[in-house]
Amino acid sequence: MYKQVSGLLLGFSVFAPHPANAQTFSRDIAPIVFARCAQCHHPGGSAPFSLVTYDAARPHATQMALLTRNRRMPPWKVEPGHGEFIGLDPLSESEIDVIGRWAAAGAPEGNPRDLPATPRWEAGWQLGIPDLVVSFPESYTLPASGPDVSRVFVIPLPVKTRRYVRGIEFMPGNSSVHHANIRLDATAASRRLDADDPEAGYDGVILRSAVYPDGHFLGWTPGQAAPLLPKGLAWSLAPASDLVVQMHMVPSGKPEVIRPSIGLYFTDDPPDRTPVMMRLSNQRIDIPPGDANYEVTDSFVLPVDVEVEAVQPHAHYLAREVRGLALLPDGSSKELIYIRDWDLRWQHVYRYVNPFPLPSGTRVEMRYIYDNSAGNTRNPTQPPVRVPWGQQSREEMGDFWLQVLTKDATDRETLNRLFLAKWMATDAVGLEELIRRQPSRIALRDDIGVLYMLLERPAEAAVHFDASLQLQPNSAPAHYNLATALSGAGRLDEAVAHYRRALELRPSYALAHNNLAVALLRLGQTQDALQHFRDAARFDDNLAEAHLNAGLISRAMGDGVEAAARLRRAVSLSPDWVLAVDSLASLLAAAPDAAVRNPGEAVRLAEHAVELTTRRDANALDIAAVAHASAGNFDRAITLGEEALALNPPSAMTAILQQHLSLFKQRRPYISPR
Repeated sequence: MYKQVSGLLLGFSVFAPHPANAQTFSRDIAPIVFARCAQCHHPGGSAPFSLVTYDAARPHATQMALLTRNRRMPPWKVEPGHGEFIGLDPLSESEIDVIGRWAAAGAPEGNPRDLPATPRWEAGWQLGIPDLVVSFPESYTLPASGPDVSRVFVIPLPVKTRRYVRGIEFMPGNSSVHHANIRLDATAASRRLDADDPEAGYDGVILRSAVYPDGHFLGWTPGQAAPLLPKGLAWSLAPASDLVVQMHMVPSGKPEVIRPSIGLYFTDDPPDRTPVMMRLSNQRIDIPPGDANYEVTDSFVLPVDVEVEAVQPHAHYLAREVRGLALLPDGSSKELIYIRDWDLRWQHVYRYVNPFPLPSGTRVEMRYIYDNSAGNTRNPTQPPVRVPWGQQSREEMGDFWLQVLTKDATDRETLNRLFLAKWMATDAVGLEELIRRQPSRIALRDDIGVLYMLLERPAEAAVHFDASLQLQPNSAPAHYNLATALSGAGRLDEAVAHYRRALELRPSYALAHNNLAVALLRLGQTQDALQHFRDAARFDDNLAEAHLNAGLISRAMGDGVEAAARLRRAVSLSPDWVLAVDSLASLLAAAPDAAVRNPGEAVRLAEHAVELTTRRDANALDIAAVAHASAGNFDRAITLGEEALALNPPSAMTAILQQHLSLFKQRRPYISPR
């Protein structure tokens, strides 16, 4: 009886009339919720519950007051006053106070007639009907409990021709999906990792072949709907590419079926401006247990002027303070972003309201602080343990992405070239650390081997490719990879042996035939090399390099007919490959066999090569001059020859140009000797 009375008394106290001046949902809270919260907290939205009606919001009143007071909601982590970003609309102190007073007063509803019009959220796509909708090949079941899950999923795209993309929209389909980063892989490498994992997707490293396209961020966080790109800023999608989707998922207490959809929006307008994506990164992270103030830094000096469009910090659970800075040549500094209380669960692409310039010579820096102490409530391991760098959530990362525009294509090429070298060298550090911990993981060995080849460090690549071969001695690609590194290191005889072993294991291996031929050519075995180039082209008719090399050797051996056929095929496959275009133009202009010569075609090809090289290549200008002379246009030939000489080429090239000019002034074409 006592308990029943107590319950009645409690009920009476909760539902007692509220003070006349109390904050109410209808008059005071709904306008805030509709403007700042409801884009996620609506029925079917990305948040786990709705707030758009009084009955839905009232059970969460205390939670709303607490999370808005400590600014965990709305989930925008950048500190107010540290940069103007699109979508940054934090609650004001007065709005936070209103929510707090409403909750403290018992969360009264108020007069329903005071309620503003409820926003409407149409089912389906926010950006309109996509041109292409794709989803995971199979769904993934998220366990009911346990730690957060970070997993990578690969979606083959049914795109058979190059398309230009002005936007994507990610529909998570389940509130357990917390955020997603999306990249493109034009190779089959990510797909193979996915196929090797028995579950949907795979748990592991994002491969270097999976990249953000053309300097654009692709990702999703709750409430984020990136607008379609303006005309001229679309990104290019190559045929047969895969979307590589890295998702962070949070168990809900019951098994969840995860299968998001992604919509792509195409345009016929190719890009006329392409951003550069820069990534500062420190992959030497090794945080001792108990260290509450572990600092990580990285920097890069801009070689050209840029305009900064957006930034995206990335770290895992232990990061606490995240800062990006620009130190200008005049000694001044500009804060790019400051997050005082980093939270892995709320990541975002921060796009500036007003993009701003940074001059050449500016040092861009990242400075991150990590807390691996027991006092860090987000530390997933208690007691704390040593945490190294790595891409698993239990490891730690420190990346700072910047999206910038350069003044022109030349500056973009300069920035890309110099930054790519830093990027790859940083990744090599991280891969070496992962290999130290997992020395038998073949994918890591192969990835760092390719990286060292790109860094022109073939001897180091050979070490890793050899280790990979020891783990899979009957793999034709393993022999091929090691042979390629050995060849780059000048160890040609060893390279030939491994190429031949690769071909024993896979006789139709076109790339092995081609690269074996290159090694044989360097050893002076021309006839054997020609046969392997022919075999490479026979097994893969789309291998332009094999056709080119077979054509060049055929020409040198006096077979103009085969040379012309091979070179034409190479040009048809790669119409802007200057070496192929110039080689065919030269043959058609000056072949000793009149039946092979075709002056009109030679002129067309040679002029194209001149434009491709922006009239700064003396050899291309000389070939064009020879082609015009072959067609009887001697005045044009003389003009081109003199233009080439004006570039002050090396003495050997100068002698050739002068010899050709002498012939043209005599109204005689140049014909190659037999």
